Amino acid sequence: MTEVSTKHVERVFVPVNGWLVFPLHMALVAGAIFYFAVAIRETGRPPLVPAIVGGAFCVLAWLTCFLGYFIVSPGDSRAILFFGNYCGTVRRVGFYWVKPFSSKRRVSLRVRTFETGSSVGSDVTNPATGQVLSKGVRTRGHPIKVNDRDGNPIEIAAVVVWQVIDTAQALFDVDDYAGFVEVQAESALRNLASQFHYDAPDDHDTPSLRGNTDVIGGKLRDELHQRLAQAGVEVLEARISSLAYAPEIAAVMLRRQQATAVVAARTKIVEGAVGMVEMALHQLEARKIAAFSDTDRVRMVSNLLVVLCGETNAQPVVQAGAS
Repeated sequence: MTEVSTKHVERVFVPVNGWLVFPLHMALVAGAIFYFAVAIRETGRPPLVPAIVGGAFCVLAWLTCFLGYFIVSPGDSRAILFFGNYCGTVRRVGFYWVKPFSSKRRVSLRVRTFETGSSVGSDVTNPATGQVLSKGVRTRGHPIKVNDRDGNPIEIAAVVVWQVIDTAQALFDVDDYAGFVEVQAESALRNLASQFHYDAPDDHDTPSLRGNTDVIGGKLRDELHQRLAQAGVEVLEARISSLAYAPEIAAVMLRRQQATAVVAARTKIVEGAVGMVEMALHQLEARKIAAFSDTDRVRMVSNLLVVLCGETNAQPVVQAGAS
């Protein structure tokens, strides 16, 4: 069975300048006044039916012409549909007129920012009239919980900066392009977080979520660009905005990080102490300040390591004579 392609491509539509139509529109008002005046100009005689019909036609045409006016503001566009047929998109700012009964669907071309886990509150309406008093406000996103490559539960959130570049795809190839962006962003973030470690392993060759935020952001942007291309959306930037271990393991992982830091610090201290001991013995023997037997060498190495590696200051013991 042959598959039918549903991909739409944006076309440029050039409408009529609204200021050129406006004088003709006002001429219909003058025509209606003229016909009604003719119909009732002589009192005591029945109104002229053709004049009444002409006046009613002018009024109806005048009201119908109102349906063709629309305005395109900076950062906006209008997709024009005539009885379900896509005619094109108007991106140029101005006051325009199209055929009456044409649908003019607005698509914002502004750069938008979305944070995963955010939600939109409900609209506030007047109970008596049902009028919307204030639109729902988007709340700050909450991190989503996912397991990293090691299976550790983490909480992560990302900020996605996106923009519509093809209005036809955004309107006709997906049901709700804004909701599509939100769902795909969270799905891509979950998939990406499960492929990397929270912290880099000991070899430091694998990128980690915490240590390579630029690399992770670039991979997230590339994946979202592929996912959202079918909706006519371009991802300008994607970056991690929040990253932490889940509360149930946060305390344990904090102790693990502290232990790792202590071990790393001790390793540096021991490496430095061994180098200093080696340098001290070499210089003492090279300058012939003292000659050490194997026993003396072992005792001196032990004393120097205690002094250099101890957490507290060592208390020196001065010998007055030979033992």
